[in-house]
Amino acid sequence: MMKKIATILALAGALAAPAMAQDDKMTPIAAPAQPNAITLNTGPLPGASVAESWHRQYGSMFARNVTVATLTPFLPEAGKGSGAAVIVAPGGGFRTLSMNNEGWDVATALAKQGVAAFVLKYRLVQTPADMEGFNREMTKLFSAGPRVANTAGQQDPAVTFAPQIADARAAFALVRARAQEWRVDPDRIGMIGFSAGAMLTMATTLHGQDARPAFIANIYGPLAGMTPPPDAPPLFVALAADDPFFGSGGYGLIDSWRAAKRPVEFHLFEQGGHGFGMYPKTTTSTGWFDACTRWLAMHGYLARKN
Repeated sequence: MMKKIATILALAGALAAPAMAQDDKMTPIAAPAQPNAITLNTGPLPGASVAESWHRQYGSMFARNVTVATLTPFLPEAGKGSGAAVIVAPGGGFRTLSMNNEGWDVATALAKQGVAAFVLKYRLVQTPADMEGFNREMTKLFSAGPRVANTAGQQDPAVTFAPQIADARAAFALVRARAQEWRVDPDRIGMIGFSAGAMLTMATTLHGQDARPAFIANIYGPLAGMTPPPDAPPLFVALAADDPFFGSGGYGLIDSWRAAKRPVEFHLFEQGGHGFGMYPKTTTSTGWFDACTRWLAMHGYLARKN
């Protein structure tokens, strides 16, 4: 039974394994030390009764039952920052967060490019405290396969993701409030999200009010069409054609940005599945980060603004 569950979870967004991965078992672990994590001011998740916990899988760490949001800075070396910044939103179906593969590893790579990165550990939907119960819930969630894309398109993000949008807004507000300390230009703060984090990125763009990301990146999130705001930020999208959730759902989001004459770049990789993130794989999807870096450079975010 556990093997079957692991197989289903391997298809899921933030739980997809790197190529040749052997460590597919979920193992509970103590919460890692996070000395630089800053508690955001959005308060505890209303009605939460299960405490935050962590587990390891595929050599990475995952958080679940997050009830209090935090933001962790990853800053460029002194004198090497461009002044641009990115809020990084990991994925995991709003029930877990892929903190290594779609959070810390991404932020570390961005900081090496001179971009200040801030990993958002946002509040999550509560799941059973025990690992077996969590497995059952995730199996039920992800067994819908491609129907996940249709469900995502039917939701009202402003309502469904209200706590997470509040966390994202608080993250933008904090970075702007400490912009001088962190050597960040308050007008050059973007957001990048993975799977559910990509959904949060799009929801923040449309419903985040004062968040106002300067640029956004949607990495293997839903691509349903929507009406962009008149000043919609430049959009970078990366998706694998064999993504089991969003690979066959059309590319309405790209068409929406183009119809609005807003900047958009779209990379459709032949293979890569869902949740490839920063895992080293033999597929070309591994090149998404380099492509995104070039895109950021093209828009001037890797060079300090005069």
